[in-house]
Amino acid sequence: QVQLVESGGGLVQAGGSLRLSCAASGRTFSTYVMGWFRQAPGKEREFVAAISSTGGRTYYADSVKGRFAISRANAKNTVYLQMNSLKPEDTAVYYCAAKPWCSGYGCYLSEYDYWGQGTQVTVSS
Repeated sequence: QVQLVESGGGLVQAGGSLRLSCAASGRTFSTYVMGWFRQAPGKEREFVAAISSTGGRTYYADSVKGRFAISRANAKNTVYLQMNSLKPEDTAVYYCAAKPWCSGYGCYLSEYDYWGQGTQVTVSS
């Protein structure tokens, strides 16, 4: 069982930056694939970014590629999402997610087992 707690959300102007953090419980964090998803009002939840257990592989949605960066600190049981050049369309609740393992690109994009409660990110124009 993994418990996830996100933090770092808030209100920022367009063009600004935020860094989200996700703290995980458990001693097996370093073996888990971690992902970030977001859900805007009236829209379905969508994939944002994912990172392999070692941090050696990262994946991004096209809409955030080049602006967002996912990273992890296994010694701190924490995964991060650095968000730069934010746009109003990035406004959403951002969720951290975890799964025990992955094989192949498609695996990183969906079907995560554990989810955090979400943190609100609002980008004003």
